[in-house]
Amino acid sequence: MRFKDKIALITAAANGIGRATADIMAREGAVVVAVDNHQERLDTAITSLSKSGGRAHGRLCDALDPAQVNATVADVAREFGAIDILVNAVGGSTIIARAAALVEELSFDDWQRIIAFNLSGTFLFTNAVVPVMKQQKRGKIVNLASIAGRGLSRESSTAYAAAKGGIIALTRKLSFELGPFGINVNAIAPSLTLSERLQPRWNQMAPEDQAAEKERVPLRRIAEPRDQANVICFLASSDADFVTGLTIDVTGGQ
Repeated sequence: MRFKDKIALITAAANGIGRATADIMAREGAVVVAVDNHQERLDTAITSLSKSGGRAHGRLCDALDPAQVNATVADVAREFGAIDILVNAVGGSTIIARAAALVEELSFDDWQRIIAFNLSGTFLFTNAVVPVMKQQKRGKIVNLASIAGRGLSRESSTAYAAAKGGIIALTRKLSFELGPFGINVNAIAPSLTLSERLQPRWNQMAPEDQAAEKERVPLRRIAEPRDQANVICFLASSDADFVTGLTIDVTGGQ
C-alpha cells in the first residue's frame, strides 16, 4: 500500500476532488485527517471512509481563518506526531454570482473573494504545515491549480485565472525553498471536473452543449473527481519522490 501509516491532511475533504483523494489514500493505508467547514458533510465523509475500512478523522475548520488553520495543524501534529502529506483542495470558481464574468463585470469584492478562496487557503495551510515537515525533514504537498491558471479556460473569470496562476507560481517557488528539507511540492491543473458542486450545472446544460464540451476533450469525456485524485495520489506517493515544482495538467488532452 502506497500510504501505509502516512498522516494525510486533506482540505475540502468532504466532497469533490478532496473526498475522492481521501477515499484512495484511506484505502491504501493512510491515516486521513479530513478538513472541511461543513460539519454534516464532514461527518458523512468520515462515516463512509470508516465503514470502508479506512482510518479517518475529521476536523472542522475555516481554511481562510488563520487562527483556525494554525490550531487545526497544531492539533493534528500533536495527536499524530507527524504530517506526511498535505493536499490543498480548497478552491473553486462558483462562489461568485457569475463564475465566467468578464473583467469589466467583476466587482472588487468578487475579485477578493475568488483570490482569497483559492490562493489564501492554500497559503495558510502550507504556512502552518511547513514547520512540521521541516522538522521531520520530509513531506509531500499537493496543490490544486486549474487550466484556468494556464489561460486555457473559456468559462472562468480573470480573478479565477489569476488565483490559479498564483498557485502554479507558488508551487514552483516553494519547491526551491523546501526541496533542501526533503519536501516535495507539486500541483495539478484540472479541466472541468464533475464534482458535486458542478454536477447540477452540467445537468442543466442542453445535450448538444454537453456533446460540444466533450468534443473539445481529445479523450471525449468530462473528468470525474477520481481522475484528478489519481494524479494527486501519484504526486503524494513515493513514486514521485524525485518530482517537485511541477504542475500536471489533468485535462484529457486539452
